Amino acid sequence: MPKNSPMNVVVSTKDARLELTIMSTTTGKQLFDQVVRTIGLREIWFFGLKYIDNKGQIAWVKLTKKISAHEDLKKANPMEFTFEVKFFPEAVEEELIQEVTKRLFFLQIKDAILNDEIYCPAETCILLASYACQAKYGDYQITSDITLDKLFPERIILQHELSKEEWINKIQTWWLDHGQMLKEDAMVEYLKLAQDLEMYGVNYFEIKNKKGTKLLLGVDALGLNIYEITDRLTPQIGFPWREIGNISFNDKKFTIKAVEKKAPDFVFFSEHLRINKRILALCMGNHELYLRRRKEDTIEVQQMRAQERERRDAILMDRKALKDREKANQETTREYLKLQEIVKQSEQEKEKIREENEKLQRQLELKAKLEKKLEELDKERAAERERLNQEKEQLRIESERKAKEAQRLKEENERKEREAKEIENERLLQGRANEKLRLENEKLADENNSSKKKLEELQRDLEKTKKEGTDTDNDMIHKQNLSQGMTKGKTLKKIRAGNTARRVEEFENKKK
Repeated sequence: MPKNSPMNVVVSTKDARLELTIMSTTTGKQLFDQVVRTIGLREIWFFGLKYIDNKGQIAWVKLTKKISAHEDLKKANPMEFTFEVKFFPEAVEEELIQEVTKRLFFLQIKDAILNDEIYCPAETCILLASYACQAKYGDYQITSDITLDKLFPERIILQHELSKEEWINKIQTWWLDHGQMLKEDAMVEYLKLAQDLEMYGVNYFEIKNKKGTKLLLGVDALGLNIYEITDRLTPQIGFPWREIGNISFNDKKFTIKAVEKKAPDFVFFSEHLRINKRILALCMGNHELYLRRRKEDTIEVQQMRAQERERRDAILMDRKALKDREKANQETTREYLKLQEIVKQSEQEKEKIREENEKLQRQLELKAKLEKKLEELDKERAAERERLNQEKEQLRIESERKAKEAQRLKEENERKEREAKEIENERLLQGRANEKLRLENEKLADENNSSKKKLEELQRDLEKTKKEGTDTDNDMIHKQNLSQGMTKGKTLKKIRAGNTARRVEEFENKKK
């Protein structure tokens, strides 16, 4: 390649595609810096430039090396890289600062879960999907844009006999609980839940122990773990960074030396020298961040945190101002509608008066006719009145007799009604007491209900729709761990209990 000749590269982030031209002398750091400037990222220590080498393996750009000097880089025009998370925090809520950082983490973890690169049980997928909806759409709304393939791994959909509408209904039940949550905060809640998944943030490498047994090495923010080759969820032994004194390799042999002097070295082997180099680079980067977290924030990080607080305060103030404006607009709209209603009522009153006038005129005409008719009837009525007076006198006597009888019956009925009401009131009072007790019990139950319990209920509900024989190996391992009460945190605590020497000895003796 001619000295300092131009090269075309494409760098893909999780939400952008950058087409860049660099020189053959451009280093990995120069390209990396160009990307982070373009996307406005300052928390650069979590990220790296990834590529697929000429052996089809994942590799990371070395920052101190020229791009053109990466021997395992496929020669293509343009050369393609992805800008991804390389190192993970111990606690996303405490460590991630910038909105762009949270968004890139969120998109990468979401893709990993959707692609089943990180195993996630169905019930947790639903809760994660609800946060993903909040992050994309904001507060719950009826929308036709929701597609299941962007919310669930295909495995989950195929394993259950549920329609799209039924899946979405389950998501919406949780989504409604996230009202008023900022989209950025929804992404953080998603990541907080995801970081409790067993495969979150773990880089796996196939290795062998001294006896030739195939195993997996997992490198993450908390340390190194060893797994069975068929089980990436349940580590068998772990080495937190605080226990590791030194990590080194010689050809294919990799050695972990413990801080504890009596502990034997933990040795394993990989098939290729370049894998050992990548393992060491990941270990060094994770260990560096582990130490960094235990020191006071640098001035740069303190400034970033302060700027982030100011930005969030401004967002919250803008949101409050917007709500105030919306409230004022709603009040104005209500007043306008009220005025319109008054005008409408006034028009209706006018029409009613006109109709009343017409009706009155017709009534006056009818009255004149009736008066004439009444004169004719008066004479007939006088004669009839005399006859009726005589009949009335007879009826009065009879009525007095019947009135006395009716009064007696009325008093008897009133007595019976009072007795019936007293019985009914007692029944109602007892019913109200029972209802009050029931509501108090329900309220107490609601207060004690947590997301964990809701997830457990959802898990049982989903089991009813599970298609028989569709469990994957990871499903079965997850269920077994769940039945034993083993969460990610409890498992890590168990495999790191006791001193390093005893754990190494027990693990080595257990392996053939």
